[in-house]
Amino acid sequence: MKFLKFLFVGIFFGIVLVKSEAVSWYRIFEMFKFQSFHMYGIIGSAVFLGILFLWIFRKFKIKSTEGKVINLPPKDKSFTRYILGGTIFGLGWALAGACPGPMYILLGTGVSSMLLVIAAAMLGTFVYGVLKNKLPH
Repeated sequence: MKFLKFLFVGIFFGIVLVKSEAVSWYRIFEMFKFQSFHMYGIIGSAVFLGILFLWIFRKFKIKSTEGKVINLPPKDKSFTRYILGGTIFGLGWALAGACPGPMYILLGTGVSSMLLVIAAAMLGTFVYGVLKNKLPH
């Protein structure tokens, strides 16, 4: 029962992504061909709001549900890991037509081919876990 709130937030998030067409393969295709601002507007809004909320959390020392001040440690500075990881993520996104969150939303809307994409994403995550120590971090 205590996890029910997460289920409702996930359902709400899914509805918002479907209604905003953020999970539409055609919108994603337009974005990768630089034909439409739609997806860039959605992603840009999310980045802006993320920056704003993080600033508010730091400024007012907002606490988590456990009562601890929310504090995010700085990311490691590494050019290779972000370029290589971002390229692999972008290629997967372009080929599948969905990034990780929308894969489940599309499955929920009845796009059964997403089962294959989800299986491939899980396999990729497993392979990363096996090769993690050998990769440039």
